[in-house]
Amino acid sequence: MSGTWLPLPAGTGFGVDNLPYGVVGGRVVVPVGDDLLDLAAALAPVQARLAGLVDRPSLDPLLAAGPATWAAVRGALTSLLTEDRPEHRRAVQDALRPAGEPQLPFTVADYVDFYSSEQHATNVGRLFRPDSPALPRAWRYLPIGYHGRAGTVAVSGTPVVRPCGQLSESVYGPTRRLDIEAEVGFVVGVPSRLGTPVRAADWRQHVFGVVLVNDWSARDVQAFEYQPLGPFLGKSFLTSVSPWVVPLAALEHAFVDPPAQHPRPAGHLLPAGPGLALELEVRLNDQVVSRPPAASLYWTAAQQLAHLTANGASLRTGDLYASGTVSGDEPDQLGSLLELTSGGHRPLTLPDGTTRTFLADGDAVRISAMAGGISLGAVTGTVHPSP
Repeated sequence: MSGTWLPLPAGTGFGVDNLPYGVVGGRVVVPVGDDLLDLAAALAPVQARLAGLVDRPSLDPLLAAGPATWAAVRGALTSLLTEDRPEHRRAVQDALRPAGEPQLPFTVADYVDFYSSEQHATNVGRLFRPDSPALPRAWRYLPIGYHGRAGTVAVSGTPVVRPCGQLSESVYGPTRRLDIEAEVGFVVGVPSRLGTPVRAADWRQHVFGVVLVNDWSARDVQAFEYQPLGPFLGKSFLTSVSPWVVPLAALEHAFVDPPAQHPRPAGHLLPAGPGLALELEVRLNDQVVSRPPAASLYWTAAQQLAHLTANGASLRTGDLYASGTVSGDEPDQLGSLLELTSGGHRPLTLPDGTTRTFLADGDAVRISAMAGGISLGAVTGTVHPSP
């Protein structure tokens, strides 16, 4: 970890190599150790122009400013925290704030959810379509995805109200199979022009950073409605995101080669770009139930972005696209209860002896992730009964 003159707790995941961005109390802040740094207040004495860009109640202007400005803000902030000068100490110490309630840090323009884990897609295919091939015909040829609802993307901690839906031909009511999906999300900064696809090689010119995503799912609603057009009301009631957007610049050490892809993808999906070695952890009622590895994702962030614009669809500042459920090869690496319980047929026994097939009212879920010593924070939610 890089050195800083600012005292930080030992082992913190929010050191000067991280420096993610969020919004608390209507201010853009950066978590440093256990404190929050008001970014505009810290930059104002040394970089007034950059301070003006982030002196807003949202990350939107910073996202839209592009890679050169992203690097300049990160560079100025790093200098404040690593170069021990009297003016730097004053600027930082005057801008430190206590922890507070996070807000959604950016305006979500569009939301797309992919299906990028081969392990997850195979597991779900076997459960939902036992008499058909596990993977859809197109799965190895392109990153399959669907459009969600931007208006139901909410910040971590938002209550999860058990949704109602149609469970069969004649049954409507609260879902009996409420589930989680542990995912990695990518936040778009720079928009693109309508009619002009974004090349896979150019993904970093558009993507600002990474969040954690829990795409809550009503599996019984989903199972009844999803053919032939895919998920709809079974997914659209709530998608939770972590409060801190970790810039790609903080995660370069976690870039890895993705799994081999056979057959060779179409040209617009090449080069594949890097995978991302994040170690996720899923806790149910503060008990670890899974540790999914994001490095196993078959389709990369670059390929997902290239595919969602391949028909000329434009990007907008604040677009969010997510990987889909992250699952690994091992039983303790599955990113949904659907998989962990074999479709509800094998109850999951928690360390305290309680069992679950799907989520009960009052259950609390926490999904966190680390990339080496870099923390992505956590996305949390507690289930509330249907009204």
